[in-house]
Amino acid sequence: MTTGPEDRFERSVPRKVFWRIVPLCFGLYVVSYLNRANIGYAALQMNQELGLTSAAFGFAAGIFFIGYFLFEVPSNMALARFGARVWIARILITWGLLAALSAFVQNAWQLYVLRFLLGVAEAGFFPGIIIYLTYWVRAKEQATTIAAFTAAIPISLLLGAPISTLIMDHISAFGLSGWRWMLLLEALPPILGGLLTLAFLTDRPEQARWLQPAERAWLTAQIERDRTEGAHRKHLGLFQAITEPKVLLLSAIYFVYQCGSLGVGYWLPQIVKAGAASLSNLQVGLVTTFPYAVATAGMIAWSRRSDRTGERQMHAALPLLVSGLALGAVVLSRDLVTSILLISAALTGLYAFKAPFWALPGLFLSRSTAAVSIAAINSIGNLGGFVGPYAIGLVKDRTGGPVGGLVFLASLTLAAFVLTLRARLRAPAAAA
Repeated sequence: MTTGPEDRFERSVPRKVFWRIVPLCFGLYVVSYLNRANIGYAALQMNQELGLTSAAFGFAAGIFFIGYFLFEVPSNMALARFGARVWIARILITWGLLAALSAFVQNAWQLYVLRFLLGVAEAGFFPGIIIYLTYWVRAKEQATTIAAFTAAIPISLLLGAPISTLIMDHISAFGLSGWRWMLLLEALPPILGGLLTLAFLTDRPEQARWLQPAERAWLTAQIERDRTEGAHRKHLGLFQAITEPKVLLLSAIYFVYQCGSLGVGYWLPQIVKAGAASLSNLQVGLVTTFPYAVATAGMIAWSRRSDRTGERQMHAALPLLVSGLALGAVVLSRDLVTSILLISAALTGLYAFKAPFWALPGLFLSRSTAAVSIAAINSIGNLGGFVGPYAIGLVKDRTGGPVGGLVFLASLTLAAFVLTLRARLRAPAAAA
C-alpha cells in the first residue's frame, strides 16, 4: 500500500526536528545544571578554605535562585522580543563569564554576590527552552520531548560528579585549589555553548532551511492546529497570567518540588561523605552517580507513559508521593547503601514529575498565555531552590546532621502530591 505525503511527513518531520533541536538543547541544559550544581562538590574543599558554616553554604547555594526569581519573567519577555537564538546565546555567555569569576572568590560575601549574579545571568533559560520547544513540537509529543530535554538534569550530575571531583583531586596548579580549578574549567562549556547556539539554533519552523518547503509548511500547519484546537483555553494579559489562581497553585507545587530536588542535590555529596568519611572526593562523586542514573531511566520511562496515555495530572502527582515517602524513609536508614537506594527512589520521583508537570499549563491556558505563566511558575517555584538547601544547612548547624531537613522536605513533597492530585486544571470544553 502506498503512503501519501501526510503519512511520510508524520514519520519523518518530527524525527528531523527532534534530532536537530533536542540534542543541542539537552547539551546546553547539561552545561547549565552543571554550573548551577557544582557548588555541591566544591563544598568538599571550599567550605573549609573559605570558613563557611553549613548555613553559610546553604545560603550560597540557594541565593542563586533569588537572582533567578527576580529576572526570570523579564528575561522571557526579552526572549520573545529578540528571539530564542540570540537571547539564549546571551544567557550562556554571560553566565559562563560569571561562573569563571566564582573561581576567584576569597570570602563568603564574594561568593554570595557571584552566586546571585549567576542566577541573574541564567534567569529565563529553562522556561525559555520549554517555550521554544512548543514552537516546534506538537502537543501529543511534548512530555516525551520535555523529558528528553530535562533528562539533562540527572545526566549533568551523573557526568559532573566524577568529572568535578576528579578535577578537584588532581588539579591544583598556580596556587589555585582543586575546587577553584573545577569552577574555572567548567565555566568554559557555556561560553562555547553560546557560540554554538548562535550558529545552529533556528527560531521558528518557517525559518528552518534544513527542512524542505513542504515539510516546513506541514509542521507549521500542525503547530497552528494545536493552537487552534486550544482556542477555548484562557487567554490572559501579563498580570492576569501571573496571578491566575491555577498558575499560583502550580507555582506552589513547583516551589515544593524545587525544595526537595535541589535540597537533596546540593547536599548529597556531603551526605555521602558523612556516611563514609574514608572515601576520597572522586569516590564520593562516583557513589553519587548511582541515584542519578536510576532517576534518568525512571524519568524517561514515566514521561513516555504519560505521552502514550495522554494523561498528565496523575503522572505528575504519583512521583511526588514516591519521593515524599522515600525522603521520609531516609531518616530511618542506618547504613549508606540503604540511604543511597532510598535517595535514588526519591530523585526518580522528583525527576519523573517534571515532564508531565510542564504539560499541565497547556490544559487550561492558551499557548501565548502559557508562555508567560511557565516563566512565572518557574520563577516563583525556583525560590524553593533557596529554601531547600538553606533549610538543610540551618538544621545541620543546629543538630549536627541533615535529618530534620530531610523530614521537612519529605513533608512538603507529600503536601505537593495532595495539591497536584486534587487540582482542577482542565479548561471548560469548547462549545459545540
